[in-house]
Amino acid sequence: MVVAPTFYRDGADGKKQWINPADVDVKTDERGRPVGATLKADGQPVTIGGTEKMSKSKNNGVDPQSLIDAFGADTARLFMMFAAPPDQQLEWSDAGVEGAHRFLKRLWKAVFEHIEAGRIPPSPQPSSVKGEGANAALSANKPLADFRRQLHQTIAKVTDDYGRRKQFNTAVAAVMELMNALAKLPEEAGTPALRQEALEAVTILLSPIVPHACEALWAELRPGTKLLDQSWPKADESALTVDEIELVVQINGKLRGSIRVPAGADKAAIEAAALASDAAQKQLAGAAPKKIIVVPGRLVNIVA
Repeated sequence: MVVAPTFYRDGADGKKQWINPADVDVKTDERGRPVGATLKADGQPVTIGGTEKMSKSKNNGVDPQSLIDAFGADTARLFMMFAAPPDQQLEWSDAGVEGAHRFLKRLWKAVFEHIEAGRIPPSPQPSSVKGEGANAALSANKPLADFRRQLHQTIAKVTDDYGRRKQFNTAVAAVMELMNALAKLPEEAGTPALRQEALEAVTILLSPIVPHACEALWAELRPGTKLLDQSWPKADESALTVDEIELVVQINGKLRGSIRVPAGADKAAIEAAALASDAAQKQLAGAAPKKIIVVPGRLVNIVA
């Protein structure tokens, strides 16, 4: 269910005259809460009626054509898929639409800056399925290896969100996080190939939601091929393997720091690493802990 704000004036006959939100200027306080509204046509006040489902009777619908004219159909699709899960109501937001448009422009810019810097020569298959060879080449470079791990975690998550969970908003959010990480990627020897791999994957992952932009971007990333002819990317299991994990260190239930331990570390090794941490040494001041609680993969709580 799509909901939007409503506005009205009381008519002479006692009935409410509902006014479309596009015809209203809303005044907000410092927290962004609406405190008043006026009709654009005459500058006179109108009553804020609250948020209700879009309907003709409340005149609070949004014209899709005006959105398409201003931002394109892909922006409207992206906002609707990102704003809320399909089983929950979606509160319409013009600011949210503009945010979706900014993200698409950022993706477009990232692709064309990559191309202008020197396009990677086309390979027989998309670079997103190169497998262990690509991961091995980056293994000595932690920032690039970490990013490739995030890339293939994103592929796995988006695939699951689309196919099993039917949660499109979290799929879009995961791609947005990946693009944020891509923007921070250091320019090193393996970066161009990894950037190509990431942009190819992102283009395919977003194509069910923003097909028009993705088709155009794919044509630039891999000239002579069509997006619709490509297979869905698969997560590279070798890229998902981690050597170390980070665990939160708590002292008496309060966060005091973190430690990094080998991914296969046993309970005794984790306890020893936690006790040797600066946070534990400072809090315990040489005293023996009363108890150590290890939550695998998450945290260590030391009871002093």
